[in-house]
This record gives sequence, C-alpha cells and structure tokens, in this order.
Amino acid sequence: MESPIESRNPSLIAVGVVAALKVEARALGPSMPKGGDPPLSELAAFSDGALLAVSGIGRDAAERAARSLVDAGVAALMTFGMAGGLDPALKAGSVVLPCELISADGTRFVASRSWRERVAVAVSPLRAVSTGNLLTSARAIDTPADKSAAFRDTGAAAVDMESAAVAAIASHHNLPFIAVRVIVDTAADTLPRAVVNASRAGRVQIGRLMAGLIVAPAEIGALIRLVQRYRIAMRSLRAIGAHLA
Repeated sequence: MESPIESRNPSLIAVGVVAALKVEARALGPSMPKGGDPPLSELAAFSDGALLAVSGIGRDAAERAARSLVDAGVAALMTFGMAGGLDPALKAGSVVLPCELISADGTRFVASRSWRERVAVAVSPLRAVSTGNLLTSARAIDTPADKSAAFRDTGAAAVDMESAAVAAIASHHNLPFIAVRVIVDTAADTLPRAVVNASRAGRVQIGRLMAGLIVAPAEIGALIRLVQRYRIAMRSLRAIGAHLA
C-alpha cells in the first residue's frame, strides 16, 4: 500500500483505508472474507500490514470505520472508491485526488500534499487525474441541476458521502490523509431514484432497487447508462488499485 510514512517501528501500521463498498475494496486486492461486507471488527489486511475497513455508505459509517482503524494503530488514513462528478469536465473513470475535502457544513480539510503527489505520479500514466476539491454530502446529489448548484456553490470537482468524515478523524489525531476517488456518474447524469432509495441503508439493496424499477420503469434507461459508467469506473479503480496496493 502506498504510504506517506517511513516508520522505523515495525509494529506501526502504515495506512488504514476506508472503502464504502466491498466491490470498491476488492480493487485494492486485500485478503477479504467471502460473503457480505465484513463487520468493522474484521478489518481486512494487506500483505504489507496495512488495514482496510469496509464501512458502508455515508458519513456516520465512514467515521466509525476511521475510528476503528485509528484504534488498530494506523499512522495514516485514505478513502478509496467512487464519486459523482460535479465538474462538467470530468468523465467517468477520471481519477480525483483532491487537495481539499469539504464537509457538508463547509469545514475544509487539507489532504497530505506529498502523499497525494506521489499517488498522482503513480496513477497519472494510467488515467486522467484531477486535483479538484471533493465535497462530502449528507445525501446523494442526483440531478444535473443539483450537481451544477453544488459545483457553483462549493467549487468542488466531485462529491462522495464519506471522505470528509474520515479526513476529520485524521485531522483530530494529526494523521496524514488523502482521498482516491474515481468518477462514476458525471455532472450531466441523473441518478435513478431507484438507485438512491436502494442505497439508503448504507449499502445497495438489490431487492429494493428492483422494486423501485418496477414502480418507475422509465428509469431503466438511466440505470443502463449508470451501469455503463460503473463499468468504466471499476476498470479505473482496478487499474489504479494495482499501483497503490
């Protein structure tokens, strides 16, 4: 795992990674149990001793995951996964390595510059990289109009629902932090309401998603486009994950 720290203490774990979903975490290739997302008491391990927590979606879940990693002794924190585009210039699969993280209340956290720059050098030959800021929202920003407003109001290039919460924990403990995010839905894409509703429990619930599509079949076209974007984003995650692990 790409680390910002040269530690002489072999008992000090270099990096703790928070991924909202298991599918995102698998792009980094840690040893993970099969089945559903592991509970936070079962942190996944990388071969170099770094740890990963699959948090579930949202600020509170990410905060709990970050605390569990800190309690386990990590010396730096990273979030890794997908994000929504706010900057119209960003395409699906683009990598965002934000300079700053912006919380829902407007608080800003500065990412580790040296660590972020080293990651950018590693992944920029593989995918386009943006250093635009990352907004963490308490809710899904799901329409082009709302994305445009968030871009105008905050200047953030992308949005997720976890990273600023992890950055806050890192700041509180004086630990380096970066976010590594790949764009899935672009600024011009609408997220189907069935997808948003199916994700409210902290993970994507397929049964609820299918029920939502039955009620609103007109959203199937938007879902197909989102699946196409998702496949592009996952290819990017796997490509850059191989250079981080």
